[in-house]
Amino acid sequence: MSHTSTHPAPVAFDVARIRADFPILNLSVAGKPLVYLDNAASSQMPQAVIDRLVRYQTHEHANIHRAVHYLSETATAAYEAARVTLQRFINAHEAREVIFTSGTTESINLVAQSWGRQNIRAGDEIILTVLEHHSNIVPWQMLAQEKGATIRVVPMNDAGELMLDQYQALFNEHTRLVSVGHVSNALGSIHPVKEMIAFAHAHGVPVLVDGAQAAPHLTVDVQDLDCDFYAFSGHKLCGPTGIGILYGRAALLEAMPPFKGGGDMIHTVTFEKTTYAPIPNKFEAGTPPIAAAIGLAAAVNYLNTIGMAAIAAHEHELLRDATEQLAATPGVRLLGTAQHKAAVLSFVLQGIHPHDVGTLLNQEGVAVRTGHHCAQPLMARLGVAATSRASFAFYNTHAEVDALVAGIRTVQKVFA
Repeated sequence: MSHTSTHPAPVAFDVARIRADFPILNLSVAGKPLVYLDNAASSQMPQAVIDRLVRYQTHEHANIHRAVHYLSETATAAYEAARVTLQRFINAHEAREVIFTSGTTESINLVAQSWGRQNIRAGDEIILTVLEHHSNIVPWQMLAQEKGATIRVVPMNDAGELMLDQYQALFNEHTRLVSVGHVSNALGSIHPVKEMIAFAHAHGVPVLVDGAQAAPHLTVDVQDLDCDFYAFSGHKLCGPTGIGILYGRAALLEAMPPFKGGGDMIHTVTFEKTTYAPIPNKFEAGTPPIAAAIGLAAAVNYLNTIGMAAIAAHEHELLRDATEQLAATPGVRLLGTAQHKAAVLSFVLQGIHPHDVGTLLNQEGVAVRTGHHCAQPLMARLGVAATSRASFAFYNTHAEVDALVAGIRTVQKVFA
């Protein structure tokens, strides 16, 4: 039974028309229509982005900056226009506060190695949360080990919500940084980062926000959040792989040493002394991912034509539908029942290993992610080794929710 009629999307949201923009959604898997529910790992790319990448490669490709020939000037203009597009997407104050990186992981490592090595000392404390992705744990552990600093961890309740009273209790005169995910990749919990940032700033502590899972689902406004750093990846945002951004306050970025040395991040070089270029170039050594940056801007433009508010509303309806159906399915345990969630559903089936669940769902054409989701401390807190995770995007449908539920029932029959 389809749930389209019981949970209608907003009238203006034409999911059938949107799906036509994504060639890959026409695929069949194991003789069944592809039901792609692994969007938290990587979303799919619309034709408009594919076309923009092809146009760049066939009509505009050259290395950027410095050269005065036509192709280089064209590529440079497109690359720097992409930076402005991303600035507007997150409402940064200036375009130079947007640094292109290879993705969220590099963005966090950049802050850890540049800001962190300059500012973290022995005895200092860095606050993380139990829900963090490994990319927002390991760089800080490496820094803490090098510097003799300590990691402090904000706990959560059984619903997957951060315990703000315990967060606040972690602050003391040794607290130097908070680094927190905006949305949990494993549970979908949306954290109250604006309140967390305000509390940290009241104690003179800067905050980095890992927005990898927030940027595809929520309207991100870094000025409203008042964060000091914000990171996200393009491939979760209908863009190419190998591209992401680090937003940083200009004053912080200007005071930070370079993360990598090489071409285009310098002002002058002699064997005695090198002076560095101003931001953002200081943090973009070598040939940057030019095509990917232009592709990411095209993805942002595409999302803007739909509207992030409309995207969030549709995904919320899908999440509500899937949550209701799975909660009513015997033998299914839902993990992560926070009041505020993005469209991520983690679950375990009684007596069935998540990898078996994923393998059998694939035979039904349903793509989900299984494993620890690069969040092993969270899995330990939940008391499980792994989960199955269905993550929705704006191009998913209620019929696909039904296919997921039907697939889960099929898996249960196999193991009955």
